[in-house]
Amino acid sequence: MVGRRPFTIPGVNRRILTLLAAVLPVVAFGVLLTAVTVPFVSLGPGPTFDTLGMIDGKQVVDIEGTTTHPTTGHLNMTTVSQRDGLTLGEALALWLSGREQLMPRDLVYPPGKSRQEVDDSNDADFRASEQSAEYAALGYLRYTSAVTLADVHDPGPSAGALRRGDAVDSVNGEPVYTVAQFTARLADTKPGETVVINYRRKNAAPGTARITLGENKDRANGFLGVSVLDAPWAPFTIDFNLANIGGPSAGLMFSLAVVDKLTTGTLAGPNFVAGTGVIKANGQVDAIGGISHKMLAAREAGATVFLVPADNCYEARNDDKGLQLVKVDSLAQAVGALRTITDGGQPPSC
Repeated sequence: MVGRRPFTIPGVNRRILTLLAAVLPVVAFGVLLTAVTVPFVSLGPGPTFDTLGMIDGKQVVDIEGTTTHPTTGHLNMTTVSQRDGLTLGEALALWLSGREQLMPRDLVYPPGKSRQEVDDSNDADFRASEQSAEYAALGYLRYTSAVTLADVHDPGPSAGALRRGDAVDSVNGEPVYTVAQFTARLADTKPGETVVINYRRKNAAPGTARITLGENKDRANGFLGVSVLDAPWAPFTIDFNLANIGGPSAGLMFSLAVVDKLTTGTLAGPNFVAGTGVIKANGQVDAIGGISHKMLAAREAGATVFLVPADNCYEARNDDKGLQLVKVDSLAQAVGALRTITDGGQPPSC
């Protein structure tokens, strides 16, 4: 019996193989784009917030217990957006946009630290910047320094009796005006002893607390369970109502909003001012990261004036983005520069 030859269409198998050879790399590359993550974090312009405005029905900078004055214009703090867990496709798209900067992930999230630990550290920096902003503003406004409770440990001997922000006036009837005096008054105490603390509290009458001292393995004397510092003190409260913002760079704009609300006249005038800067309790303004992203965010929000920490000026002036760049190295200089602009003058520039 004669065998039958298989039926074929000449050239079909070759065309299929050629097509598959062309399509499979494209499909594989598409899978790489969408499924493979890269060890980079994207940084770009983030949201801006007017420190003179409202958020979620609350004033961003809320001062209660004293007279505040009307404000005009804008004093916007700026942020840097951050995206992690990028796929190869997302990273390429962000890089090609020209708006985003790709950073090796290890520079943002160091090895040995979890993302949660880094985020918690950034949150702590932000809370510290709020405290420094308050002290810098009160110092500029010449409020007198006091032994101020920066923290009350809970649990601890003073929990429920003293509060963060209280000013200590005396220990066992002996006046204290500095942290050194406060520490000296407690140096000879023992665990289990009772001490009498006279204090001032914001938006409340002065009070007296009787506290039984606890033990601390790091010291022989009695443990009060508080952290104290020498800081300007005012009898009213200042609250900063922004959440989910990490890092310390909002400090300058927070301080300016406090000064603006507690003084007559307006710092911004009719202008849309934005800016950034780490502020220390003594009013010194330090450099920040991501200045170009923050400037772009400010311009897109409508700002015409941008406050730049002096140490960031070199980077900022290479790409001014159409903004008037004002160089600042202290809160006092920033206040003076804004008043100069409002009066039609020329402030220090980068």
